[in-house]
Amino acid sequence: LCTWFLTIAGGIAVLCVSLKIFLPYFWEDLIYFLRRKRSKATVKKWTKNGIRSLIDLFVNTVDKKPHKPFLIYEGTVYTYRDVDRRSNRVAQAFLHYGNLKKGDTVALLMGSGPDFIHVWFGLAKLGFVVAFLNTSIHSRSLLHCINTCAAKALVIGEDCLELIEKEFILNLLENNVAVWLMSTSSPSQRVHTLPDKLDKVSDNPVPFHLRAVTDTRNTALHIFTSGSTGFPKAAIITHLRTLAASLVFAQCGAISQDIMYVSLPLYHISASLLGIGGCIQLGTTCVLKKKFSASQFWNDCRKYNVTMFLYIGELCRYLCNQPCKEEDRVHEVRIALGNGIRPSVWKEFLMRFGPIKIFEFYGSTEGSLSFLNYSNKIGAVGRAGIFSKFLHSFELLKYDIWKQEVIKDENGRCKKAPIGKPGLLVLQVTEDMPFSGYVGNKEASEKKLLRNVFVEGDVYLDTGDLLEMDEDGFLYFTARVGDTFRWKGENVATLEVAEIIGMMDFVQEVNVYGVSVKDYEGKTGMAAIVLKRYHTFNGERLYKHVEDFLPSYAKPRFVRIMDVMQITTTFKHQKMQLANEGFNPEIISEPLYFMYEPARSYIPLTREIYQKVVSGEIRL
Repeated sequence: LCTWFLTIAGGIAVLCVSLKIFLPYFWEDLIYFLRRKRSKATVKKWTKNGIRSLIDLFVNTVDKKPHKPFLIYEGTVYTYRDVDRRSNRVAQAFLHYGNLKKGDTVALLMGSGPDFIHVWFGLAKLGFVVAFLNTSIHSRSLLHCINTCAAKALVIGEDCLELIEKEFILNLLENNVAVWLMSTSSPSQRVHTLPDKLDKVSDNPVPFHLRAVTDTRNTALHIFTSGSTGFPKAAIITHLRTLAASLVFAQCGAISQDIMYVSLPLYHISASLLGIGGCIQLGTTCVLKKKFSASQFWNDCRKYNVTMFLYIGELCRYLCNQPCKEEDRVHEVRIALGNGIRPSVWKEFLMRFGPIKIFEFYGSTEGSLSFLNYSNKIGAVGRAGIFSKFLHSFELLKYDIWKQEVIKDENGRCKKAPIGKPGLLVLQVTEDMPFSGYVGNKEASEKKLLRNVFVEGDVYLDTGDLLEMDEDGFLYFTARVGDTFRWKGENVATLEVAEIIGMMDFVQEVNVYGVSVKDYEGKTGMAAIVLKRYHTFNGERLYKHVEDFLPSYAKPRFVRIMDVMQITTTFKHQKMQLANEGFNPEIISEPLYFMYEPARSYIPLTREIYQKVVSGEIRL
């Protein structure tokens, strides 16, 4: 018996040593794989038990934990039952006054706060599809978004009223789009007010059949993404996606005793589904912030005993840029989930604020593929472990960044990118991993698909992102391809910006692209402009124009005046070379201009201003 015991013990020891040497991430891969499988099984169990939507899951949590704090907002506590009853009133109000039916789309233009969630959940309880609108975009893009998703109504938050022009509301009314305001006063008898109606209706639940979901593949939300070109596109988010997203924090090891801090805008999929959805799934509390504040962040975390938060790369950099304090490590935060953090910021963040587990992830609004860096490897957006092939089927394809197209062999099939080289990330579209596409835009949906990639008949989703895989299977984000760059946590569609700038009477041709700036995540906008004959550049007029028509993150910070626009062999604007040349006046001989807010104008970019920008003396 002793011999057998020693033999078994020795075998286990040899196995552990071998795994440590040849498969150093085996146990981490296995644990994450089991968590993902458990999440999938959980969704199946929910569906079997009648939980087929996020609102079903919320009502189930309300039944289990009615008195537990769900939201803490500006010092006020809202329990799960409080939010349930308030959202019941919203549902009752629309049921009695809304003249809408199950399946209709209602757009939501509201800032982050409890009312956003009350209205969202109330609309969901009536079986409406809810479209989240970015509060930073202007009327022209808003109108496009509402038309695209065929919204029958728009709810405007009180904090967004000053952003809306009267002509915009009249345009909606003329197109039979009902307008609801979170205000007791209305500019027109045709515009509904919601708060007064909430006081008139009961907080009893509306009939269950109104929200009943027969198929989890049905649409739950429309969340807009700039995609790669043009105006924002409405990605279709199914009920299955919302349920799956609610489990991501659990895969990071979060538990019901955790307290989450959400300071990202709720119209963003990370805040709404990973954040609010994650709290519902865990039955935990969310400390909700109207707007991110670097100076208040850690004080809030200490005040409310926060243990986990969502981030974008800029958020972590802003925290690191705050003055150092003795109490920097005095907090309970143990988990941070997000994307876009630079390796240098990552290292600084850990050294300064302590051993917080940072779970960097990769995902897109319209795609069902996601990666999670569960090993906390600095710089990686995820990992393709030895079990990943059982979770999803993806490939990195060889890509020509100059021609902006995949590289194919003599048979017309795509080639795989080698280890250590950037490749275009594509996801195989299957019944288990579908692509729902964009609502009202079949052309854009079809452009996202690559067909006959490796064999006849296969279909892959083109993410539009270049990633690189190292020898250990870690994935690193390299760049976005096409006509989109990321700045201040937002995707900027270059064609939309170019179209706005092209409205100026002195602009003949314009090419918008992103340029890197030292110590900033993402890329900021730069516009190369060819002037019309006999016209001169007017910096003050251009400043006012972009101020009126573009959100702050989409405004080009730099302008380059060119005699002739550079194009590719396929007659596309050449962006890569211009982006590589940047905005250095010592390299570029053509006139350069800088958007200088104190002067409310684009002023000549001198060497002195350039040095102040790259040194950080002038902040972007």
